[in-house]
Amino acid sequence: MAKQKIVINVPMASDKCRSKAMALVASTGGVDSVALAGDGKDQVVVVGDVDSIKLITALRKKVGHATLVTVGEAKKEEKKPEPAAAAAVVEYPYPWSCYTYAPPPPVVYSGTSSPWWC
Repeated sequence: MAKQKIVINVPMASDKCRSKAMALVASTGGVDSVALAGDGKDQVVVVGDVDSIKLITALRKKVGHATLVTVGEAKKEEKKPEPAAAAAVVEYPYPWSCYTYAPPPPVVYSGTSSPWWC
């Protein structure tokens, strides 16, 4: 089998359901990537070499109702090389200086003119 892009509609009301569905799909063998799509994050997009029927059956057992939207070939994204910056100016941050603090004043004990002072 070739790599496929599978879009599955799973109505998920909470973040807990979303994370449960993502974990279930990601743990399936042959899955390369998993993403959420759609307006309410209710579509799971799976890319990989995986059987779509087994995937939907597992989602229906663990999460709830699941509908297969599309199955198609996964397109390889071509990365465009970034032009190298010929004369990149490097700005260095302001060199903060260390602040020195004055030493604490010496402790001076003064006695009183009390007969109890010895």
